[in-house]
Amino acid sequence: MSFPHAPLTIDAATKRDCRIMFIAKNALWDGSGSAEDGNHASYHVEMREVLTRLGLNLRVENRFEVLFENPEVDFVFPLLNRAGFFNSEMLCPLLCERAGIPYLGASPILRGLSDDKHLAKRSVVEAGVPTAPWAIYRRGAPIDPSLCPAGERFVVKPNNSSASWGVNDATDWASVRTAIDSVHELGHDALVEPFIEGSDVEVPVVTINGEPVIMPMMIFRQADPSHLRTYQEKRDLVDRSQKYSLDPFENADMIAQITDLTQKAMQEYRPFDYGRWEFRVNEDTGEVTFLELNLNCNLWSQKVFGRSAELAGWTQEQLIETILAESLRRHGLMA
Repeated sequence: MSFPHAPLTIDAATKRDCRIMFIAKNALWDGSGSAEDGNHASYHVEMREVLTRLGLNLRVENRFEVLFENPEVDFVFPLLNRAGFFNSEMLCPLLCERAGIPYLGASPILRGLSDDKHLAKRSVVEAGVPTAPWAIYRRGAPIDPSLCPAGERFVVKPNNSSASWGVNDATDWASVRTAIDSVHELGHDALVEPFIEGSDVEVPVVTINGEPVIMPMMIFRQADPSHLRTYQEKRDLVDRSQKYSLDPFENADMIAQITDLTQKAMQEYRPFDYGRWEFRVNEDTGEVTFLELNLNCNLWSQKVFGRSAELAGWTQEQLIETILAESLRRHGLMA
C-alpha cells in the first residue's frame, strides 16, 4: 500500500528570512580521521549538508555556549543530545526556552519523560500499552532485590541511554547486581527488565498539519532472536552484517496492532514534531511489547527514518524539509 501523504515544503520567503541554527556535536566535523561517535558523526555531517542544500538561511554550531546569550537566530534545529553528561538531552531545548527561541521537537519536560525509560514505561502502561515488567535502581538510592522482576535472563542498562550504550546481560541476581553497579559507576540510573526474544519493530512518526503520521515501519530482523544488540553494532563500530538486517515490516496484522498501540502511546507527548517508537515482536506468537521511544531521534538516511522515507516515496531532503516545515508552521514562522 502506498504512503498517502505528500511531503511538506518551505516557501522561498521563509528560507530567505528565517534564521535557522543547526546545532549538533559533530556538525562541524570535516569528515577526516575517525570520529568517536561512529556513524553518528556521519549522520550529523549529512544533516548539515541536507539543510544546506535546502537553501536555508543556516548557521551551524556544535556547542551549547552559543545559546547562553542571544545568538540572533529565529529557530534552532537541536541535535546536541548525548553531550557527555547526565540528562544532556534536555539542555538545548531548555536554553532555547531561556532565550525565547522556537526550536524543533518536544519541550524539555517531554524530552525528559521520553528519555527516562522508567517514566516512559509508566506512561505507556497508563495508556494501555503492554510492556515488560521492570525495576528502576536510581543511583544513590537503596538497591532492593525484591523489586527485580522474575526471569531467567535480564537486560540491565542505563535508564537514559541511547543505541544500547552501557547495556549488560545478566542471568541471576548476583549478575544483575554487578550490572547495576557498573551502570551506576557510569553515572547513570539502572533499568532492569527480563530479556524478550524476538526482533525490534521501529515505528517512525512525523507530524503533518498538526497530526502525527506513522510512516512505513521497519524491523531489525535478527538472525538469532536471543542476541542482545550492542552499542558497537548500532553505531557500526563493529561488523554486524551477519547478525541482523533492517528490513521493511510487512506483517499486516501486526502492523495494525502496532499502529493502534503507537497511537495510544504517543498522545502524552504531543506536540513532538517527530519521534520513533520501538516494540519487540515475536512473529511466531504474535506477541508485541513496548520497549522505548525516542523523540528527536536519529534521522540519518541509512537508519530507520531515512529507510522508511524511501518506502514512502520521499527523498532524504523531503523528509527533513517536512519535519522542519511542520515545526516552523507550528511556531508561527511560516504560513
